[in-house]
Amino acid sequence: MNKKRCEYFADKEDIYIEYHDNEWGTPVYDDQKLFEMLLLECFQAGLSWITILKKREHFREAYDDFNLEKIICYDENKIEELMNNKLIIRNRRKIEASINNARIFKDIQKEFGSFSDYLWSFTDNKVLKDTDENYLTKSNTSDLLSKDLKKRGMKFVGSVTIYSYLEAVGIINNHTHDCYRY
Repeated sequence: MNKKRCEYFADKEDIYIEYHDNEWGTPVYDDQKLFEMLLLECFQAGLSWITILKKREHFREAYDDFNLEKIICYDENKIEELMNNKLIIRNRRKIEASINNARIFKDIQKEFGSFSDYLWSFTDNKVLKDTDENYLTKSNTSDLLSKDLKKRGMKFVGSVTIYSYLEAVGIINNHTHDCYRY
């Protein structure tokens, strides 16, 4: 079936279309999935999302299925193992940030009961729909969330990265009005 998709996703590789059709913009409330997407978005900073999608399963394997409790305990030996893994993004600052961010993610869970509760509180538990269609890269919500995450000590969580994250986990619905997912 030929579905009308967001123009941005037209003529993309199958992995990208699969992501659009089954994940992007779908509201996520599960902390495990929210953590996975945050980790991947932070690695994406400065790169294209297709690069991350193609490496996603390698990240899953290298990062113990995105197991928060295991990642919190990563040490210098694990950092070196990740630095030597040619199948993922080998950026020491991002690898170290992923461990740091896991610890802060856990702290937020303790403080708010879940990361989901914390995250969705920025929109009063509502999905935001962009009616502009100018393809924004940040918003007041992403600015506020980014500022709060940075204050808590997270790295690679600038407003543009956080805006993309909010789109990915369905807090911001940026499917175009003519897209079947809108």
